[in-house]
Amino acid sequence: MAVTFKGNPVTLLGNQVKVGDKAPDFHVLANDLSEVTLKDTAGKVRLISVVPSIDTGVCEQQTRRFNEEASTLAGVEVLTISVDLPFAQKRWCAAEGIENLQTLSDHRELSFGKNYGVAIEELRLLARAIFVVDSSDTVTYVEYVPEVTNHPDYEKAIEAAKNVN
Repeated sequence: MAVTFKGNPVTLLGNQVKVGDKAPDFHVLANDLSEVTLKDTAGKVRLISVVPSIDTGVCEQQTRRFNEEASTLAGVEVLTISVDLPFAQKRWCAAEGIENLQTLSDHRELSFGKNYGVAIEELRLLARAIFVVDSSDTVTYVEYVPEVTNHPDYEKAIEAAKNVN
C-alpha cells in the first residue's frame, strides 16, 4: 500500500494487516509505564486508533472523536496508539479530559508499528490507521489512511466496531 506524509511517499515497516488475519501481538507502554499486549484486552472487541503524534491537529481530533464515541460502544475497548512518550500522552489526556479510551505508547520498540505495518521508517512515527479486532483476536476492519495528514473514515470504523459479533 502506498502511503504519503504531506504528499511525500514514506516507507512502512512490517506487513500490512488484512481483514480475516489473526491480530498480531504487540508490546506497548501504558501511561504508568506498564507493558500492555494484545492479551491484556483478550475476550473484548478492540477499536485501535493509530496516530502519528497526539500533539497534532488531526491526531487530537481523531482521539477526541473516538473518546466521545467510546461511551456509546458497549463492550468495545478503544485504544489509541502513537509513539509519543507515555508521560506526554498522560499529560495531554488530563488536559483534554480524555477518559473513555486508553492511550498507549509504541516509542520503545515500535512493536505495534512493525507488527501492523504502520511504522514510518523515515520519521519513526506511526502512519494513521484504524483496526477493529474481535473478541477472538481476528481483524474485522482495517483502514490504512493513504495520506497520513488526513482523517480516517470515522463512521465506517465506528460501525465496524458496533457490528462485531
